[in-house]
Amino acid sequence: MTYSVAVSGASGYAGGEILRLLADHPEFDVRTVTAHSNAGQPLVAVQPHLRTYTHLTLKETSAETLGGHDVVFLALPHGASGAIAAQLSDDTLVIDCGADHRLEQTADWAAFYGGDHHGAWSYGVPELPRMSGTQRDRLTGARRIAAPGCNASTVSLSLAPGIRAGVIEDRDLVSVLAVGPSGGGRSLKAHLLASEILGSANPYSIGGVHRHIPEITQALRWAGAADPTISFTPLIVPMSRGILATSTARIVPGTDAATVRSAWEDAYAGERFVQLLPEGQFPRTADVLGANTALMGLAVDEGAGRVVVVTAVDNLVKGTAGAAIQSANIALGIAEATGLPVNGVAP
Repeated sequence: MTYSVAVSGASGYAGGEILRLLADHPEFDVRTVTAHSNAGQPLVAVQPHLRTYTHLTLKETSAETLGGHDVVFLALPHGASGAIAAQLSDDTLVIDCGADHRLEQTADWAAFYGGDHHGAWSYGVPELPRMSGTQRDRLTGARRIAAPGCNASTVSLSLAPGIRAGVIEDRDLVSVLAVGPSGGGRSLKAHLLASEILGSANPYSIGGVHRHIPEITQALRWAGAADPTISFTPLIVPMSRGILATSTARIVPGTDAATVRSAWEDAYAGERFVQLLPEGQFPRTADVLGANTALMGLAVDEGAGRVVVVTAVDNLVKGTAGAAIQSANIALGIAEATGLPVNGVAP
């Protein structure tokens, strides 16, 4: 079966990455692409690398334009998806790559985003461990899916196995991330100019104000955390895409290193796109470039009584577009890995 697809925000980074991946998807047929200021231009005028789509012209983003498709991907700025999604048919599979439908608690939305809260949809990180099963169980048959924040899903995947297994404490979690500037979108921003970031590592959203924090703590509560706290510090580094997250947590006293490691081994055994590396090995962002893969290395720091988890993802693939398509596959009963690369690009 072939599903008709519309992609909004097709002139941005996330929308462009969705289209790149969909070009090799045998069951999705992209028929409509939309934008805001770039509406009226050929898609390849703003996404010249997407040669598969030379026949498509960007249309205005509206519910009328997006309606009538089997699948709609919303790659819009935060706060812009909710009103449009509310006008789309309940039979349409809608995947929101923005933040509008990620958070369950209205208070979290008000504190970190503001404006109208449009409610939570099924969260699009299939491998995420929960107290029972994984998030995958909640995606089958779904018609409304919230793709994750790239930083949030990387950290949640890093820590949730230990929370669920009861081998780490849910207080005093710490995560420091090196992040490529494409995570900030394609709109012109002075702090993301090449002259500002080349040759420098720049911290941002410091001191508990980053918008992905409530998304992380929400996911960790699903894994069994009672009242998790996390110190979350992202750094923009001069690579166009990628996240390297170093997350640490206190080990529950009396838990040996083998038991700690087995929590992550058990959580991701058999997973295609989330892989724990052999003991003593740690990933680089270069290893996941262009792939829908999260690679993870784990060490036990016995002197500090902490576990250290280093996770690499491509923020535009596994962090956003790949997660969205993977979740759509599950929702529609398509083989989960369809159209999604597990191999990266090197050098």
